[in-house]
Amino acid sequence: MKVYGVKSIAKMLDLSERRVRQLKDQGVIHEYAGKPGLYELIPTVHAYINYLRNRNPDGAENIDYNTERAKLVQAKRKNEEYDLRVRERDLHESADIELAMSAMLMSFRSRLLSVPAKLAPVLAKKTDKAECSAILKHAMDDALSELADFNAICGERNNDGATDDSQPHA
Repeated sequence: MKVYGVKSIAKMLDLSERRVRQLKDQGVIHEYAGKPGLYELIPTVHAYINYLRNRNPDGAENIDYNTERAKLVQAKRKNEEYDLRVRERDLHESADIELAMSAMLMSFRSRLLSVPAKLAPVLAKKTDKAECSAILKHAMDDALSELADFNAICGERNNDGATDDSQPHA
């Protein structure tokens, strides 16, 4: 059996002599029995290759085709389920939700801002605090009920994004 020194092993593995000694100290490669500083070529190269493989477990040789294919099929299935739920209107695009919420809140804001102008002439004639409070409460309840009726404010949206006016609104 032919054995090689640290310098030769370092040259064959494209490493420094110091790195070869570090690998020996780490137990990655082993000296030839009974001869310190000497190494068998084939076992040393195999040990170094296995060390490199273990450092990179995600290398191409470790990828299982069936596992990767199963992951791809699962991702495609989830995507199809998502698309189906969007078409069935169980899920909505965030842009649609943002548009609807903006419309709803702007309508609510307008409704609240109009309350003082509408009620000022009526309340100016009232002297009973309970009656004024009841009128204001009724106006606030109307505004809040409009806010609660999401479909009445935003309208039902059909698949092309247009509002569906065939639905009765409250």
